[in-house]
Amino acid sequence: MDILKNSHTKIFLDSGNPLETKQILDYGVHLDGQTTNPSLVAKSPLFQKRAQKGSVKIDELFNMYKETVLKISEYLPNGSISIEVYAGVDSEADDLVSQAHMLKRWLPNPHIKLPITAAGLEAAHTLVQEGINVNMTLCFSQEQAMAVHFATIGAKPGQVYVSPFIGRLDDIGEQGSDLIKNIMQHYRNVDSHVQVLAASIRSVEHIHSMIDLSVDIMTIPFKIFDLLQTDEIKDTVSQDLSEIKFEKIDYNKVSWRNFNINHELTDVGLAKFKKDWDDLIG
Repeated sequence: MDILKNSHTKIFLDSGNPLETKQILDYGVHLDGQTTNPSLVAKSPLFQKRAQKGSVKIDELFNMYKETVLKISEYLPNGSISIEVYAGVDSEADDLVSQAHMLKRWLPNPHIKLPITAAGLEAAHTLVQEGINVNMTLCFSQEQAMAVHFATIGAKPGQVYVSPFIGRLDDIGEQGSDLIKNIMQHYRNVDSHVQVLAASIRSVEHIHSMIDLSVDIMTIPFKIFDLLQTDEIKDTVSQDLSEIKFEKIDYNKVSWRNFNINHELTDVGLAKFKKDWDDLIG
């Protein structure tokens, strides 16, 4: 795990299971925070045990989510914890803001995860003005990242994360780490307040790439931490991936509404997160 100890990049665990949080800490790894989402939390022992009894009401799901997050917070009392709203492609901004207010009450200072959709960006614009932290998730393009920057102008340092999903870009044959590199360059160009949180880490190679880029934060699944613990050299077979080139973007657009925020993978990911909860609701 020496690679993590010598990095300036903040290290988060990507998990909805507090037992995994404890185990990573027992490995001697310093965790700066943890990201959760509906899919991860739905797989946790607490949710699965309850699901065996039959369908679950949405209020009960949120209560179990809260219980899970509170337990994670016990292990990471000073860590940044991201909690995701229940959202679909048709969710409206007012609903996302209302959910964010509820989730904000669970912990002193969480980051509320919102999708990079028109409703999610509108909600983020409102929330940062209220002093609430946000983590804009399911990012797959440079224009989406720039929309996050402009939607949250005025936010304090550390208040806004953007989460590009590099592994899912690799899945479709694109070099996901290039997206991180390009977003970071855009953010340097505009002296952005947004921190880049590399998500969908799939391999030790990804970890090396993110550290080489000095990304602000990366969130790592439990199984990859486990791989680092047992054999840091072993890794997945490298793929032949196409380059994601740096895009010329007009920084004078000013409003986030002027950017193309549409991406098929954002819609797919959002639908999957929602389905994982809907399957429990029955």
